[in-house]
Amino acid sequence: MSLPLQEKLRTAAFSCLRLVFRLLPISEATRDRWRQRFLGRFPGLVPQGPRGQVATHTVARRARMRSDQPAIGHVGYRSEALPSPMPATLVAFYLPQFHTVPENDAWWGEGFTEWRNVARALPQFEGHAQPRLPADLGWYDLRNPQVMRDQARLAGEYGIGAFCFYFYWFGGKTLLEDPLQQWLADDSIQLPFCVCWANENWSRRWDGRARDILIGQQHSAEDDLAFIAHVARYLRDPRYLRVDGKPLLLVYRPGLLPDAVTTAQRWRGWCRDNGIGEITLAYVQSFERPDPRQIGFDAAVEFPPNLASPTNITGQQRLLNPDFSGQVLDWRELAADYLRRPMPDYRLFPAINCGWDNEPRRPGRGRTYLHASPRGYRDWLHATVHTRLVRAPANDRLVFINAWNEWAEGAVLEPDARLGHAWLQATRDALRPAAIKVDRLPCLIVHAWYPELLGEILQTMRDSGQDFRVLVTTAPEKASAVRAELQRQGVDAEIVEDENRGRDILPFLRLADRLLDEGEQVVLKLHTKQSLHRSDGASWRRELLQQLLPVARTPAIASAFVTDETLGIVAPEGHVQRLDYYWGANQDNVRYLATRIGIARPDPTSDHFIAGSMFWARLESLRDLLDSHLDASEFEPEQGQIDGTFAHAVERIFMLATRHAGCRTLSTASLEGRPEGETGKTYPYARRS
Repeated sequence: MSLPLQEKLRTAAFSCLRLVFRLLPISEATRDRWRQRFLGRFPGLVPQGPRGQVATHTVARRARMRSDQPAIGHVGYRSEALPSPMPATLVAFYLPQFHTVPENDAWWGEGFTEWRNVARALPQFEGHAQPRLPADLGWYDLRNPQVMRDQARLAGEYGIGAFCFYFYWFGGKTLLEDPLQQWLADDSIQLPFCVCWANENWSRRWDGRARDILIGQQHSAEDDLAFIAHVARYLRDPRYLRVDGKPLLLVYRPGLLPDAVTTAQRWRGWCRDNGIGEITLAYVQSFERPDPRQIGFDAAVEFPPNLASPTNITGQQRLLNPDFSGQVLDWRELAADYLRRPMPDYRLFPAINCGWDNEPRRPGRGRTYLHASPRGYRDWLHATVHTRLVRAPANDRLVFINAWNEWAEGAVLEPDARLGHAWLQATRDALRPAAIKVDRLPCLIVHAWYPELLGEILQTMRDSGQDFRVLVTTAPEKASAVRAELQRQGVDAEIVEDENRGRDILPFLRLADRLLDEGEQVVLKLHTKQSLHRSDGASWRRELLQQLLPVARTPAIASAFVTDETLGIVAPEGHVQRLDYYWGANQDNVRYLATRIGIARPDPTSDHFIAGSMFWARLESLRDLLDSHLDASEFEPEQGQIDGTFAHAVERIFMLATRHAGCRTLSTASLEGRPEGETGKTYPYARRS
């Protein structure tokens, strides 16, 4: 029997088993327990799933070039006040595996830390952001006490209320405990902390299952008492995180305990007898979801991305490694799934995930949650704090975050090279109440490569009858001429200098990303279009300006975005063209971008774009494009190209991104209730392919 046929039969059999399993009238806790037993005993029965597409082109996009450049969405360090009082306590899981220990030297090679996994990671498919490299805190060694002081300071500044240290105990032997002991001994660190016993086996596969075990657990009654006696020094510390005044102790997988109820009783009794008093026991919903009261615990802690099944989008990815056998899932579905989950009748501390990609630990076969973004994480955290926990008593307003520094699993709040402090800034922003939406002036964004044409645009703006917040992007070598022209025109504008790369497109994306975070809502994108390769370039520019800034009618266009929240783009009449009219040199880049953003594959015969790249837009409708975190190296160096560049592809994706966001594109004619003008079979300003 051929291997493809075997895989098809295995997939069909597994699908039938899964359907029957889902229909069984059993509790969620039982379902989780049976699932883990099955996966542990019969891992070979799980089908491989869809495979990615082998890329046939040779374009060296960012994934093949470098991963240490700031991308769109990069945020620098900011010092800002936190809300007072804080609406919840955020607890970030903390991995201590960033220092050497003899055991890891023996298992993985001399000098091993988690950084070795991080540094070896390679991108497996187009748009795969690996390796993910640290920024401000660097490739730290947790044996240096200053590192943990810096981490605690940074976490506290951005709203993290405590760290939850993974604790590794194996029948009396501990691993990676030095950072926690160091924290305990350092009175200068005031950030609260707690402990989560990661009570699973350590395996060579990094999955905690009973295969290729490096060091195993030895659960017993004696071990229960030895464990609680060992961690008592931490529970007694005044900085230890408490719930209802009781130290909070977490267990990662209570289902691995021979008798969780009895273990909980032993721990509680020991703490009462030894001066600690009552404790709060919580378990992590990493592989199971029983009612904590049924296992003698007080509460449960969610643990996304575990126990969720987003859409498998591996088949949509174009592979850089043709042998890649991992999974690619949609992180946006993960966030939506967890937000839909009702709070149970038992005590539950919800949790948020800030991304996941364990490719560094499993080269060529990792699991990647694509489309994670700081804005999406911010919205998930904000909704959890301000909506999902709205009825929770003060003592239950704990939210866990996975994680502070899981660098080899792609769950990281610490600053990285591509996005800087974006995840931390999103954390701080999520703690604030929702901003009251107020109507704001539209922003006029003009890219001025030809400063001598800027006056024409500014005069058209004045004649339009609409007030704008004006921002001008330009190259550093053009900035003085732009400044002089603004002064001559008497226009107050912000000048944003950017390298001469990506034409008007890359500067616009960078500025639009910033403005979206500032709360701006509507922009008019223009540029000093000259099109020197054509004799009618000036006519093209003036026609676009007349359509987008019509005298006395421009305020009506701006007003339409206020009255119609489904309006995403207003395009100039007569300049919306089908993709296939100018498809040949652009199709590969456009399809790459669609996959990168996570939108439907374009249909070149029915999908359209705005020729000339000037339009009105609601910034929120472009959010998925901005959140794909493109960077400068994806845009070719300027060589006077007239088609086929990455900037031309982005130009063709604006309308697709808007549609994906659930918004509409209207022309200036249809917006004003006028019939569309006849454009004939040809477009006068470009030759169709």
